[in-house]
Amino acid sequence: MRREPLSGGRVVLRPLEKEHLARCVKWFNDPDVTHFLGRAEPLTMAEEERWFAEYRLKVDEEIYAIEVDGNHIGNIGLHGIDRGNRKASLGIVIGEKEQWSKGLGTDAMNTVLRYAFGSLRLHKVNLDVIDYNERAIRVYERCGFVREGVRREELWKGGRFVNLVRMSLLETEFREAAPGPTRPR
Repeated sequence: MRREPLSGGRVVLRPLEKEHLARCVKWFNDPDVTHFLGRAEPLTMAEEERWFAEYRLKVDEEIYAIEVDGNHIGNIGLHGIDRGNRKASLGIVIGEKEQWSKGLGTDAMNTVLRYAFGSLRLHKVNLDVIDYNERAIRVYERCGFVREGVRREELWKGGRFVNLVRMSLLETEFREAAPGPTRPR
């Protein structure tokens, strides 16, 4: 598991630590935030601490706190890292709502993708996004992700079933599309 920070243009990605958990609990209990996430149930600090203890034992997960000017504004992670098949799933949340739509998610995505396709030598990164999360879909497309398909009525949200859009990005696509500073080294 990587322990050093990753630097982006405006964000720094620091490995998630116990000190970040209280903020995560706040975000995951905010209906404005969870409206765009797969989870909807309330989250307690005890549950988050138990999850964190289990996460620390995993070798196929890397989660980072997204920081701007030293302030923790969200998280981004690579999940199910499969080194044999050189692939992983990506997840991101910007929990501080006043930081939405400022390009910080795009910067965090490009930073973690540089790491995934560079240091981790991954071939493919995929993600699932709720079909009504148009802002996130635009960010993912700006980062080069393409739609692979739809997982129909996959989640129960707000009293109805919603679709998940599966998107992915290949290493070659990232290298071809990335401007100089975001190109993997």
